[in-house]
Amino acid sequence: MTKSFRHGQILKLIRGRSIYTQDELAKALRETGIETTQVTLSRDVRELGLVKTADGYRELGNDGPTLQFATLAGEFLQDVRIAQNQVVLKTAPGHASSVAVALDDEEWPEIVGTIAGDDTILVICSDNSTAEAVRSRLIHLLQT
Repeated sequence: MTKSFRHGQILKLIRGRSIYTQDELAKALRETGIETTQVTLSRDVRELGLVKTADGYRELGNDGPTLQFATLAGEFLQDVRIAQNQVVLKTAPGHASSVAVALDDEEWPEIVGTIAGDDTILVICSDNSTAEAVRSRLIHLLQT
């Protein structure tokens, strides 16, 4: 397991629930199969720029999603289709990658991941109903 993977799992955990102590964080990591020492965890917390708040650990300076995805989607997104647990987004040629990166940065919990080509983005969800919810959310975003 790499440090980068461990950092990603730490961020996923603190974004998904309130974790107040390093002991709680170590336990949550163990539940995902990641064993780490207290020294390593302290270093990880420092390197990730995490701070303790009344709501648990949070990323310093992370004010949540930006308007970048909404702006890019409004400009370049041309179609949104469902394919079982996947949502297929069609963009103007040459813009799929930038739209996909902006969507990834939004960190929607419903989205497992994205794959981008030149003018197509595959958005992978955990199941069919989640894909429909993502599609609805995208359509709503485009209508506002």
